[in-house]
Amino acid sequence: MLRMRFSRLVVLCALLFSVAAASAGDLHAGKFDPIPVYSIYPPLKSNGSADDALATGRVVDETYPMAAPAHRSWRIAFLFPHVKDPYWIGCSYGLITEAKRLGVAVDIFPADGYDDLIGQLRKMDEVIAAKYDAIVISPVSQTANNPGIAKARARGIPVFELANDSTSDDLTLKVTTSLKGMGIEAARWVILDAQRRGLKEINIALLPGPADAGWVKGEVEGTLEAARHAPIKVNVVDIRYGDSDLIGQSQLAAKLLAEHGKKLDYILGCSGCAPAAILPVKVAGLTGKVRIVAYDLTRDIAEHVRRGEIYAAVDTKGVSQSRVVINAAVSFLEGRTRNRPHTILIKLGLVDRGNDAIYDYDVSTAPAGYTPVLSYTPEK
Repeated sequence: MLRMRFSRLVVLCALLFSVAAASAGDLHAGKFDPIPVYSIYPPLKSNGSADDALATGRVVDETYPMAAPAHRSWRIAFLFPHVKDPYWIGCSYGLITEAKRLGVAVDIFPADGYDDLIGQLRKMDEVIAAKYDAIVISPVSQTANNPGIAKARARGIPVFELANDSTSDDLTLKVTTSLKGMGIEAARWVILDAQRRGLKEINIALLPGPADAGWVKGEVEGTLEAARHAPIKVNVVDIRYGDSDLIGQSQLAAKLLAEHGKKLDYILGCSGCAPAAILPVKVAGLTGKVRIVAYDLTRDIAEHVRRGEIYAAVDTKGVSQSRVVINAAVSFLEGRTRNRPHTILIKLGLVDRGNDAIYDYDVSTAPAGYTPVLSYTPEK
């Protein structure tokens, strides 16, 4: 038992600190091949999260190769929570560029946000009725989307998961990363930074995103775990949940600072939340005193890191996740898949001022200025 626990710890640590090697400066999908991942096989906890799979399954450290072009133009529907921030814009970039290379048809159906569960459930019913060959869902909720996933499977439509986690056992494959690892990695950076500053005790606050989303639960659980095991005292003074839109998160950050600003040392926030805290921190006159760290990376966050407005960002490599899931869907539809894993976790990275100049952003984010495209159909 001790050996198994140690093995899991080694895998998680490697997951947290891995940085995928890929060729930068070329937007053609093949240049990102292969993508470093952990593939997880049964036995697994039933109705579990991706992190439950990491804790209970058979984990294989490998690379995921890009698939050969498809023999027919399969129709694949993608259900996003929204396209209101750079993270999901990056995911759309990864999907559309791969769809062009693979020769398959893609339609992306965004909901209106994490408070639009009904909208995403309705869109799930619509794409089932439209008889897409496969569905890829980024669930708004960790559990509430499960009946829709089961309905699609009952109709013979394979359903894949991208980025956001769910507990459904009716998925064909999950493609995400260690959501708990996002929190652990961000908190560890904060703790090390505090030690470098000579601090013996720190107060942190979290702006993790919408409460019911699986990735938010992972962020919070990982942060709290790292805080419990820290070599210095870490006080989590507040956690404020909300949709990841800029205005709403700015308001949350302002309220957070009004209540705790004078005693606060760090704010940890999601990819839409961390940038929203920058202006409220400046307005409160706490720049440099309160340091912002992001749970995920976008091009915008990378620019904030360069300017010293965000001190560090964990990287879940949204573009790579999107590339893997569409390739996995095509391989399944083409009948090429053998010994299919239950879950594929993309290896995490981390960027701060120390490695920003050499960091390979092309495996993680859309190019600067990219405008999201929500549909692609191959020419006949």
